[in-house]
Amino acid sequence: MTKEMNFLRTGQFFGQTNRTIHLNGIILTDTEYTHRRVDWHFHENAYFTFILQGRMIEGNRKGTYTCSNGSLLFHSWQEPHYNLKPDGYTRGFHVEFTKNCFTDFSFDLDDWQGAFTVENPDIKFLFYKVFRETKIFDDLTAASIQMQLIEIFGHMLRFKQAAQETKPVWVNKLKGILLDSFTEKLSLLNLSHELKIHPVHLSRDFSKYFHCTFGEYVRKMRVEKSLALLPDKNLSLTDIAFQCGFADQSHFLRCFKKINGINPSNYRKLLLR
Repeated sequence: MTKEMNFLRTGQFFGQTNRTIHLNGIILTDTEYTHRRVDWHFHENAYFTFILQGRMIEGNRKGTYTCSNGSLLFHSWQEPHYNLKPDGYTRGFHVEFTKNCFTDFSFDLDDWQGAFTVENPDIKFLFYKVFRETKIFDDLTAASIQMQLIEIFGHMLRFKQAAQETKPVWVNKLKGILLDSFTEKLSLLNLSHELKIHPVHLSRDFSKYFHCTFGEYVRKMRVEKSLALLPDKNLSLTDIAFQCGFADQSHFLRCFKKINGINPSNYRKLLLR
């Protein structure tokens, strides 16, 4: 089966690649998806796909994933998959790693098998920062990107280990509730009632399992959603603020700048370059 598949070498992706950057075993590509269907194929190296704009469907041995702007996927080296692109413009940012790069980072390739989506907002924020560095591109870019990617892998290892630990049932249930309703007004009493735990218990143990306060976690999810909406030039910042659950534009601007260190209008310009 593998011999019949397309095999993509370092830096190769289907579509129109607008830019490729090589940084000591790290290859970054900014690619427009132009193929409606890409049959089963695999890549020489492990890589991330970060959807900046549009939608894409990926299928692999585990199933299919519908990815919209802001979706992040990891693929290990030579992991077979196929892609479908719905109508409309789709743009992806790929970060690829040679095997030597994993060695240089002191990471074990065996820890990074298969293909999976990454949902953690802190990791996605770091990917937006990596993309931002490719737009700045000065004498500090290479070192900055390397440090950010090491931080990303460190986060992923910690979350992988944490996922293997036994947690109360309410933790994963709460993650699902917040993922579905983070743009809505959330009440401690309502959440406690839905999770069937005491409000004091929820308040006391939230940071233990989510590694931040409840407010910080929800604001991160709202800002992450805003980053996915910024490429849509038809949406004003006020529109984005309300769609993401912020009370007003000024609250959105404060939260966005606190997390990203830049205001959303300037970030929008970077994303649309």
